[in-house]
Amino acid sequence: MSLNLISARTSFFATALLVMVMAAIAPGQAMADERAVTTPQADIRAVFGLRDQMLQGALVRGKVSPDAKVSLNGEALEISKSGEFVFGFDRDAPGKHTLTFTSADGKTSTHSFVLPERTYAEQRVEGIEHKYVAPAPEVLKRIRQEVTLVANARLKSVAHDAVFDEFVWPVLGPISGVYGSQRWYNGNPSRPHFGVDVAVPTGTVVKAPAAGIVVLASPDLYYSGGTVIMNHGYEVTSSFLHLSKVLVKTGQRVEQGEPIAEVGATGRVTGPHLDWRMNWKKARVDPQLLVPDMQTLLESK
Repeated sequence: MSLNLISARTSFFATALLVMVMAAIAPGQAMADERAVTTPQADIRAVFGLRDQMLQGALVRGKVSPDAKVSLNGEALEISKSGEFVFGFDRDAPGKHTLTFTSADGKTSTHSFVLPERTYAEQRVEGIEHKYVAPAPEVLKRIRQEVTLVANARLKSVAHDAVFDEFVWPVLGPISGVYGSQRWYNGNPSRPHFGVDVAVPTGTVVKAPAAGIVVLASPDLYYSGGTVIMNHGYEVTSSFLHLSKVLVKTGQRVEQGEPIAEVGATGRVTGPHLDWRMNWKKARVDPQLLVPDMQTLLESK
C-alpha cells in the first residue's frame, strides 16, 4: 500500500472522528450557552408575578400557581397556599442570580438576571460614648451573647403570612439615616448601617408596620438598647432599636398599626430616633423599599 493511500485514509478517519466528537458535545455547549442567557427583568417579573424591585438590599415578593415550585440560586423557596413566596438580597449581593420555575407537570425554566448595583451614602456620626466605639474586654462576652440571642430570634419559624401585605411606616418623621450607608463613629470606620432611622422625640409610639409575632422583646441590649423583633412569616423579620419602652412580650401576636414600643435614645445613639431594620433569613434588606415615600406622607399631613 502506498504512503499516499495510508495518508488519505488516516486523514479520512481523523476527520470522521472529529465530526463525531463535535456532534457529541455541541448539544451540551448549546444548552450551556442557552442557560447563560440573561432574562430581562420585565420578563422575569411576568413569569414569577413579582411585585417588588430586584436590586441589592431588596425584599422581593411574588406569586405563582400554588402547585408550582420556585427556587433562587438552587435553593427552594417556601410557597404559600395561595402561591405567594418571598426572597431577599443583602446589601452587597453579587450581580448574577437565577430563578427557576417548575410547573405542576414538571416542566422547568431557569432565568438568569443581574442585580443593579446600588451606590450607598457615607455618614459620619460624632458624640458617641467611647464605651460603644471601643467596648471594654469585660463587656465583649455580653455583646457576643446578645449577638447570638438576636440571630436566633430572627431565625425562629412562625406561621404567618403578613409579609405579603402592604407595609406601613412604624413612625412618621424626618429620615436621619438610610440603609447601606457606610458609618464612621467619632472618626473611626464601622460597619454599614442596615436600617432606616427616623428622628422623632422620645416617647413617640412605634406601631407595627405589618402583623406578626414578637420573637424578642428586650428593654436593654448593649448596642441597640430597648429592642423588639417581629416575625412577619416566611423568615422575614422587623427589628426596632433604641426604644425607651417596650410594650409587647415575646410570643405575642400583633396586628398592623398596633403599638409595640416607644421611641428612645438607648444603646449606641446620639439622640432619640427609631432604627427600623428588616431581614430575610440572614440577608439584611432595606425597609424603605417596602413603604410609601416618607416626604410625600409628611407633606400630606
